[in-house]
Amino acid sequence: MKEKIKEFSKKYLIGFFIGLILFTVVGVSAATYFPSNQTTYNNGITGMKATNVQTAIDELYNTCFPPTLGDQILENTELEKDPYECRYFFKGANPNNYINFNNEIWRIISVECDGTIKIMRNESIGNMVWDSSDSNSWERPSTLNTYLNGTYYNGLNTTSKSQIVAKDWSVSLVRPNNNNLAEQINNENSRKWNGKVALITVSEYIRSNNNQSNCGTLSLNDDNYSICKNTNWMLNSTTWWTLSTYTLVPVGLYFVDSSGVLDPSSASNKFAVRPVVYLSSEVKITGGDGSQSNPYQLS
Repeated sequence: MKEKIKEFSKKYLIGFFIGLILFTVVGVSAATYFPSNQTTYNNGITGMKATNVQTAIDELYNTCFPPTLGDQILENTELEKDPYECRYFFKGANPNNYINFNNEIWRIISVECDGTIKIMRNESIGNMVWDSSDSNSWERPSTLNTYLNGTYYNGLNTTSKSQIVAKDWSVSLVRPNNNNLAEQINNENSRKWNGKVALITVSEYIRSNNNQSNCGTLSLNDDNYSICKNTNWMLNSTTWWTLSTYTLVPVGLYFVDSSGVLDPSSASNKFAVRPVVYLSSEVKITGGDGSQSNPYQLS
């Protein structure tokens, strides 16, 4: 939808600039022609910096329709379009998806089509139970849900809290040994919870691997974990919870172990927690290039 709006807007902006050029250029002859991208013009009347028609159109478009947070990242990175949903994922061993949030290093999971971005804390905030009463219902709410959207969220700095938006999160079942990622995503999406802080899903872990031929499904990831662990930036030295429920265990949840295998566990066990949030499209990048040494800075 954003691209359609942009194209629609540009058609009218092109007409505006052609009229502006014809009006301001002195001595227009009968050989008037449509200006190319290399054509220069006097931009003093507009106060813009562009020196050719196309960049001037882009500049005016961005003034009228300023880029969202997601647009800013899409323009500066190697994000890959997801074939299953309207999202763009960072993939591979160590992409440039580092971001400074809450004065901590987080990683960008994906850019959403509404301009928001989904980010995950790079390091765990500690080992915790998913639910102390052994329930696998996140929206009940579970113990971890209550903590993340209460004590943890309230402990973030004021600026960071204002940058988070509530969204719908996929909290449904995942079938073990699944070799159909599209089916798995549909299953995950069949039940939703709306809130501000949660965890990743199993499919998001899988989709962050750039070796999809060997690691592109739950079954493949676990069968080829010795390969897959080298091509997924999400993997770290801890064993950490996901949001996805295991279908064959009444109170089971998936976790990612330190070797990259996705295993089920009782909700009352303690594993590392890496909080995940969505940042508003109104947030802007003010610096950084997304690398580990120069993470994105926000305002």
